[in-house]
Amino acid sequence: MRRPSLNSREVSSSRKHRRIFAVNCVAMCVDCVEKEYPNRGNICLENGSFLLNFTGCAVCSKRDFMLITNKSLKEEDGEEIVTYDPDLCKNCHHVIARHEYTFSIMDEFQEYTMLCLLCGKAEDTISILPDDPRQMTLLF
Repeated sequence: MRRPSLNSREVSSSRKHRRIFAVNCVAMCVDCVEKEYPNRGNICLENGSFLLNFTGCAVCSKRDFMLITNKSLKEEDGEEIVTYDPDLCKNCHHVIARHEYTFSIMDEFQEYTMLCLLCGKAEDTISILPDDPRQMTLLF
């Protein structure tokens, strides 16, 4: 039996190719998730992982909890931006996704957003006033 050389360009058809793309210079793996950027409505998570969307690590094939790494908090023009790599495989340290959460106050409202390959995308706006002006009915 002939052994393939290390420089061979032939790839076994049984080898799984992981689909990986980069966002802000961080590789994210779409083969580890059920659905890319699922719509989460108004559920904005500052931390944690949406494990129902996690199919398992494409590298080690294990489905376990995630490690939160590279967490950073910065403020720009009154807006808090929290980013981290929460979706790092606990077993092999494969980066699955990068999580971004923002919080800001605009006029009388608190605004939240979340964007993550695993956790999804979401937006929420909450009034800081005792009575939400959007919920008031017009009196004639």
